[in-house]
Amino acid sequence: MKNKLLALGLGGTLLAALCCFTPFLPIVLTAFGLTGLLGVVYNDTVLLPVLAGFLLLTGYAIWRQKQHK
Repeated sequence: MKNKLLALGLGGTLLAALCCFTPFLPIVLTAFGLTGLLGVVYNDTVLLPVLAGFLLLTGYAIWRQKQHK
């Protein structure tokens, strides 16, 4: 469970950071034919809280691992 939580946190953080700081999200949405979602999803008011949430999840998973050792 601990490793899965950490993997989810790190994977989500990496994906959210890629979407925030690179044009990764518009390319993926265009490839899937979902360009109509760009105005809603490709917005800092959506992506930055998602990034912060995954960073908190990663921090919690690391803290939890240290508590059990």
